[in-house]
Amino acid sequence: MGNLVLMHTSLLFLSTLFHCVHLSDQFQPFQYNALKQIQQFLNYPSVLTIFDNTWDFCNVEPSPFLTIVCYEDNVTQLHITGNNGVFPPSLPRNFSIDALFSSISSLSNLKVLSLVSLGLWGPLPATIGKLSSMEILNLSSNYINGFIPLELSYLNNLQTLVLDHNKFTGQIPHWVSSFNDLAVLSLKNNSLFGSLPSSISSSENLRVLAMADNHLFGEIPSLQNLTNLQILDLKNNYFGPSFPVLHHKVVTVDIRNNSFKSSVPNELNSYFQLEKLDISINELIGPFPPSLFSLPSINYIDISGNKLTGKLFQNMSCNAHLVLVNLSSNLLTGELPACLRENVEEGAVSYDGNCLSGEEGNQKPLSFCHNEALAVEVSPQKLRHKERKAMAVLVSSLVGGIVGLAVIVGLSLWVFQRRNRRAAMKGPSTRLITEKLSTVNTVKLISDASKILSLSLFII
Repeated sequence: MGNLVLMHTSLLFLSTLFHCVHLSDQFQPFQYNALKQIQQFLNYPSVLTIFDNTWDFCNVEPSPFLTIVCYEDNVTQLHITGNNGVFPPSLPRNFSIDALFSSISSLSNLKVLSLVSLGLWGPLPATIGKLSSMEILNLSSNYINGFIPLELSYLNNLQTLVLDHNKFTGQIPHWVSSFNDLAVLSLKNNSLFGSLPSSISSSENLRVLAMADNHLFGEIPSLQNLTNLQILDLKNNYFGPSFPVLHHKVVTVDIRNNSFKSSVPNELNSYFQLEKLDISINELIGPFPPSLFSLPSINYIDISGNKLTGKLFQNMSCNAHLVLVNLSSNLLTGELPACLRENVEEGAVSYDGNCLSGEEGNQKPLSFCHNEALAVEVSPQKLRHKERKAMAVLVSSLVGGIVGLAVIVGLSLWVFQRRNRRAAMKGPSTRLITEKLSTVNTVKLISDASKILSLSLFII
């Protein structure tokens, strides 16, 4: 009997010891301290008051404002959201983004970090590079400023980078294409400038490329090799003049309000997965391909504010799922397709500012669209050819003039030398006067020639 009691007591002790050890291992103190510091740096927001009542952060009930996910007792996901005023950011005056990310970096197993609408301000600290396990980083809707730090490139496992609605400046770094698994790159609504790095063409796993509402400009690198790209959002920039080269599997193309001045490529007719096309407020020219109305997946088309030409017919076919079509302010003629009236809800079709017949409202005379179409047919290529031809004529004339000028200078010097020889035969005084006059005239002529030569070279 005594042995049974002893055995039972021993088993109970071992069970209690195992339970205590398990509790101590369940959530390491450094993780607890890190989360408590994050709470402090964010000025003890109400959504984080739960941190005051529990040690077991891994089992906190998720909400739209706070989600903590653990794996094998380690925090792997941390989501804190301010939700545009529901949880208003009221950071202290001595807030330090460096101190905040120093605490976050101690969560070394963190794979997902989302800090949204928290009013964070200051440059993104270099300590972000310590989160080597990071796969998804979302810091949108804050006031983070400065350049995108190089230390972000240390996150080799990064798959999603979202820095929308901040105050980042500088150029898009070329190393953004160094992430082998990067699927989402979204830097919308910042103050970024410069061109899109050509290295982006090698980001073969990219599904979302969103750079809207910045100050970016220049040609778009070819994105034809990005076979997984589904969303291209470049609106409200200065990209152009050539239309982007894309893979035919793209789903959304939004290049609204840029500086594209080319024609719409015929390849768009083969974009069978295309759902949304917004190319409005550019300077696109040439014929609009009406077959876009009937693409199998299309539901949104906005081509307004361009100089697109072409004749529409009443019997054209349309996709039955179109929800918006905006053809306004172009140079379209003919008749509005009947299917646009039948398939699209009232008010969802706009076509003012064209030359369509039989339509009430703001339609221009047919002659206007014909004349404007003829004007835009003088394509930029033809203009550049004329400019090059004119420049060639100018350069040829200038070179000819310079050669002629050199001949005149040479003849003048020969004449002056002959005068000097004759003067030498007439006596010292006559020779001295002649030499002075010759010298003055020669210097003046050479000076004038130099000025003309300099001006010619400047013009060239």
